[in-house]
Amino acid sequence: MKFNLKNTIQVLFFTLMVFAQVKCSSSNDAADPGPPPTAPELINDVDFWLTKGDQSVLLAKQTGILGFGTISNTYANIEVNASQKYQTIDGFGYTLTGGSVDVINQLNASKRSALLQELFGSAQNSIGVSYIRISIGASDLSAETYTYNDLTAGETDLNLAKFSLEKDKNLIAVLKEILAINPKILVLATPWTAPLWMKDKNSFAGGKLNTQYYDVYAKYFVKYIQQMKAEGITIDAVTPQNEPLHDGNNPSMYMSAAEQTNFIKNNLGPAFKTANITTKIIAYDHNCDNTNYPKEILADALAFSFVDGSAFHLYAGNISALSDVYNAYPGKNIYFTEQWTSSTGDFGGDLKWHLKNVIIGSMRNYSKNALEWNLANNASFQPHTEGGCTTCKGAITITSNDNFQRNVAYYIIAHASKFVPAGSVRIGSNNSGNLQNVAFLTPSGSKVLIVENDGATSETFNIKFNGKWIATTLDAGAVGTYTWK
Repeated sequence: MKFNLKNTIQVLFFTLMVFAQVKCSSSNDAADPGPPPTAPELINDVDFWLTKGDQSVLLAKQTGILGFGTISNTYANIEVNASQKYQTIDGFGYTLTGGSVDVINQLNASKRSALLQELFGSAQNSIGVSYIRISIGASDLSAETYTYNDLTAGETDLNLAKFSLEKDKNLIAVLKEILAINPKILVLATPWTAPLWMKDKNSFAGGKLNTQYYDVYAKYFVKYIQQMKAEGITIDAVTPQNEPLHDGNNPSMYMSAAEQTNFIKNNLGPAFKTANITTKIIAYDHNCDNTNYPKEILADALAFSFVDGSAFHLYAGNISALSDVYNAYPGKNIYFTEQWTSSTGDFGGDLKWHLKNVIIGSMRNYSKNALEWNLANNASFQPHTEGGCTTCKGAITITSNDNFQRNVAYYIIAHASKFVPAGSVRIGSNNSGNLQNVAFLTPSGSKVLIVENDGATSETFNIKFNGKWIATTLDAGAVGTYTWK
């Protein structure tokens, strides 16, 4: 018989198919294994926004999955404790200088509107700035020096009949636009100098307020607040003098602690009370190296009754000075109102230092706000007064009538302002080695953790909350903002 391989294979295949069908039909009592198992779906619990010091990533939302779990590891822990509550936050932002207004107004209408929406709006591409500082009269980052009551030499105006906000009409117009975008934004106003005729020196730079004009100067503040209110602008707080111990700027005015105490308790406070002004009075507004200045004011019982708290800058001293004053007078508030970035600064170095000190440091030391200095200038770091700051870099550089660039101060503030709205509360979190951090509970119930890697190498760590944790990594000098419900 001749062997046929093809037929044999066909017969064997048919036999196997029949056997398989018989096997299946005879196993009706066996469980059907069903489809193969699939891996569990990974759920993201934590949103992560990152900025790196080398500028390769700038406030970018990361796409990796960060899910809380309980798988143990050996990484360092940052534990967030929502039941441990500290100060309520008023906001984060910048000083809207006269120079800022000048350069913002050089943008065409559509670009200008887009910039204001990005800075002060609540859209996904906005950074939600919630607090701004303005000058009462000119600052050194105005195009010229002026007050609201400038007179010819030898002239006085005790009734302030010639008081006028006219020289700040452009700033007022921009403020109104900002308020239309965010009606709840808080405004702090600060003078760099009193009108020259009130000073002992006929100069915008330096000099002191003559005691005989303390009362009229208090009325100058009242008139300013009232006229700004008539424009639809509420001044939430004032400080009596910007950097009262620095009289070398233009403009500037020296005011000792004893003089400020006298002015607040005998003139400014009573004038506000008489006029039913509810604007807060915040003392000092200068560097962290002199805690005795605000303490001297707060030690006076009458001045204490008028003062809401103390404000600080960090061009000298240590940010822990805020806690020193807070612990001495825990019933009074703390504010951080100014820190500049330089035209000669390094992005990575400034990002690290400012996040560590201005944002994380001020918050961990009880400040209700954190403000960087100038909002905007041009590529030549102008406008500024003669003798004013020539190297102050704005958060924004206006490069043409249809373009602007975002600088390091933009990202410093944005890592907080975009995620921590006014009314949030600082909550407990532990610093862990080089991982500087601060945590918040927002009014909507979200948790926010801002972390800066102050070390020289990349670090992986856990964010621990309610007995679970996620592991994440930050490069050296990088900043991460983490949010979760």
